[in-house]
Amino acid sequence: MRFRDRRQAGRELAARLRQERDAGALPDPLVLALPRGGVAVAAEVAEALGTPLDVLVVRKVGAPGHEEYGVGAMAGDGVPVYDDEALRGLGLTHADLAPVVERERAELRRRERLYRQGRPAPDPRGRTVIVIDDGLATGSTARAALRALRARAPGRLVLAVPVASPAGVASLRPETDDLICLHAPAAFMAVGQWYDEFDQLTDEEVLGALRGRKQA
Repeated sequence: MRFRDRRQAGRELAARLRQERDAGALPDPLVLALPRGGVAVAAEVAEALGTPLDVLVVRKVGAPGHEEYGVGAMAGDGVPVYDDEALRGLGLTHADLAPVVERERAELRRRERLYRQGRPAPDPRGRTVIVIDDGLATGSTARAALRALRARAPGRLVLAVPVASPAGVASLRPETDDLICLHAPAAFMAVGQWYDEFDQLTDEEVLGALRGRKQA
């Protein structure tokens, strides 16, 4: 299974989620996208379900000097979630990452201010929260998002993605009440390989998608 672009992936994911909703599995839903890529997928889902759309900003914590190599992630006000096995392999401690965390926290706050435009973060308490991204590789960013949300007492916590690595699905399933994935290919190497078009979304595109949907 390949997707033409994120919008098409979102429509296919929405069809699956409508089945879940019609079966009574998604009461009082709130759709939260992981920006930037997850927003284009989530906008289609929110439209199909007729539900509010908002964002949950997550930032990767990269290894100092090699910051494309993620060793953790953080979301909202949550503490960073680290891959301690990766840290041990690199000889790093949580304290070593403090400057990276400070910088990424500042960027996280900048994006929250930009995307929310003064709106408060939605309250997930008691609601079915559907977290959406455009795909799942290692799952580090999604794990940080799910744990930050779990601490805020949602009624039900669902992770929904068009495509994921089998290892990512297995590692994140215990973090959710339900994990919905349309395609988990054994030959998974990267999320982008399963899309014909996979350009990076801009902040302006994220804002446009959010303006097109009601917020909680």
